[in-house]
Amino acid sequence: MESVQNKVAVVTGAASGIGLGMVRALTGAGVHVAMLDVEQDALAAARAEFETANVDVQPFGCDVSDRGQVKDVAQAVRDHYGRVDIVCNNAGVAAGGSIEETTEDDWDWVLGVNLHGVINGMRAYAPIMKDGGEGGHFVNTASILGHWAGARMSIYCASKYAVVAISESAREDLAPYNIGVSALCPGMINTRILRSERNRPASLPAGSSGFVAERAEVERRFAEQGLNPDVVGEQVLDGIRKNKAFIFTHAALANGIRERMERVLAGFDGIEIDDTEHPAI
Repeated sequence: MESVQNKVAVVTGAASGIGLGMVRALTGAGVHVAMLDVEQDALAAARAEFETANVDVQPFGCDVSDRGQVKDVAQAVRDHYGRVDIVCNNAGVAAGGSIEETTEDDWDWVLGVNLHGVINGMRAYAPIMKDGGEGGHFVNTASILGHWAGARMSIYCASKYAVVAISESAREDLAPYNIGVSALCPGMINTRILRSERNRPASLPAGSSGFVAERAEVERRFAEQGLNPDVVGEQVLDGIRKNKAFIFTHAALANGIRERMERVLAGFDGIEIDDTEHPAI
């Protein structure tokens, strides 16, 4: 999608962090944006920034883990703008802890937002894009932790690995309709992701949250060393224009991916069958 001017975009998790960075980049390029977020007060405050913008920016409250709500908001967006060209499934939360410490509620909360939020968004907006007949683009926010895993991050990594896989598969599914799909895989960004429990629903009470003990130190690192979300927004805009399968934020992330691939390939040690007679796929 080389030309984005006057296109219509939907951005979830738009009231802060990477989502707000996306909105700034998109509106700066002449894109009309529907800002979606579960935090109503923060959404209203963020929307005020675009009051005098030369594009149509509208706020919509939305819990992306609620399938019915996502569908209703998608219809409201379509009714207002008449079309949808770009969807950034960006809303995300984080929880940590070793596998035996985490609770069922932890898993339901993180997978509900990070994984099902992407699924719900793609399923709601793909038909709208197809009906428009002019193609479009999805950006699904994964993480570099969608390419390698670390200790005490099983919930988060599981959700982000899944987003990478969904994005790769959907990219093949939607290519015939001129709809691109990118997996955004950021490294350390200066956001409040470690404070995402502020939006955790009462129906899924807080469990172990493996971030509590080290939260202050990690937050300091994010604030001092994390990339400005506005830079990520511009990287996303570039990825949309170039129809990139993956959008990475830091060049050094390639080293970790390369190391993981070497570990994966090391698993082929000669015990495998000769698949000339037994096809693997």
